[in-house]
Amino acid sequence: MIIKAPKMTQFQPGRGYSKEDWDAVSDNPPLSKEEMARAKPFKEAFPDVAEKMEKAIAARGRPKLDNPKQPLNIRLDADIIQFYKATGKGWQSRMNDALRKAAGL
Repeated sequence: MIIKAPKMTQFQPGRGYSKEDWDAVSDNPPLSKEEMARAKPFKEAFPDVAEKMEKAIAARGRPKLDNPKQPLNIRLDADIIQFYKATGKGWQSRMNDALRKAAGL
């Protein structure tokens, strides 16, 4: 279900544009069917800008790891879990390091 915001008919301050901006565009008539038919998607009209935007969006967030950790369900004795949790924040990483050492990796 798409919910459309009501069309604003008057200037409202504090929405990211000035009264002068509002006045400059508020008297634009709606586009005709012919104008809409001639309109191009942003990606076609501005391919260079669209490509830069896509690259910027793709670069967000944490970098991809070469060897990412995998989630796993495992049953361990309660005293083992308590021991590692008692070591404080990062206990899961310390448990991982102990397993690596025990496995000889």
